[in-house]
This record gives sequence, structure tokens and C-alpha cells, in this order.
Amino acid sequence: MSTQHALLISLIEKPSSGYDLARRFDRSIGYFWHATHQQIYRELGRMADNGWIAADESEAEGEGSADRRNRKKVYRVLPAGRDELARWVLAPGAGLDQREEILVKLRADAVIGPLGLGDEMRRLIALHRGRLETYLAIERRDFSAPDMDRAQRLRYALLQRGIRFENDWVAWGEELLPLL
Repeated sequence: MSTQHALLISLIEKPSSGYDLARRFDRSIGYFWHATHQQIYRELGRMADNGWIAADESEAEGEGSADRRNRKKVYRVLPAGRDELARWVLAPGAGLDQREEILVKLRADAVIGPLGLGDEMRRLIALHRGRLETYLAIERRDFSAPDMDRAQRLRYALLQRGIRFENDWVAWGEELLPLL
């Protein structure tokens, strides 16, 4: 997946400043595609150079002065950006990318171990439990209405995928602990 394409999606949902986009990204797409704030700003520049987005200046909230220091760039997607996103969506993806560092560490443990990965596995289980609780809270907060439109149903399907993944990860990790 491309960070630029994830950013295009976020900007189509809501034009934003780089700062606001990075904050929103962390709370949405960031759950399944990580990007640092620095990387987001760098990609915004590349996307503007590609003609996919444009930045309009607006006054920073709470500021009354038209002084340039009180202005911020609000990025919006241009038609070329929508076209690029549609092109990317329809292109075949790799499909089976499962880069998880712990899987390589477990393989090393199988080859030269035991290496004492129990504490690391417990830490990862706790992280996945925390993310699961976050997803369940989002589900309760945002997806309790029975009459969701298509976009809401798709977002809910993404959340359900995350819930299933985290449930499975926690169960798998707990099964693995006695071996470590």
C-alpha cells in the first residue's frame, strides 16, 4: 500500500492542514497503515509536485490577523489525485504481505533457541489487546445504528476485519506462550 494513496483517501474525506491530517490519520487509516508525521509532510510535498493535491491558505483557527504567520495550508485533492487513486485501487495488489518482526524472531528461536521470547510475546499480546479494545470502543461509538449507508457499511467492514485480526492475534499469542 502506498502512503500517498492512504493520504489521498483521507484528504478526499476531509480537506485538512498537514497537522490535522496527521492527527486524523493516526486515528483512522493509521490503525492499519502507519506513517510518521514527518513522512506525511514529505508525501504531501510529493503529491503536490505530482499535481494530485493543492494547498489553499486559510487563517489558523482562533487567529484574527491576516498576518502570514497566522495562516496554514489546507490540502485538497485535485482531479488528477482522484484519477490516481482510482488507478491504484483497480491495480492488482501483492495480497499476501505479512511483515511482522515477531514472526522472524520466532523462526530464529526455532532455529537457535530457546531465546527467551516470552516477555516480548506478552508485551505484544498486551498491545494487541489494547488495539482490540480501541476497535471495540469505536464499534460501540460509531456503528450501532441499524440504517448505515454504503460508505458506513464499508468502514464497518474494515473495522470488523481489524477486530477479527486482533482477536485472532491475541488467541494465537496466548497459545504460543507455553512454548516460549
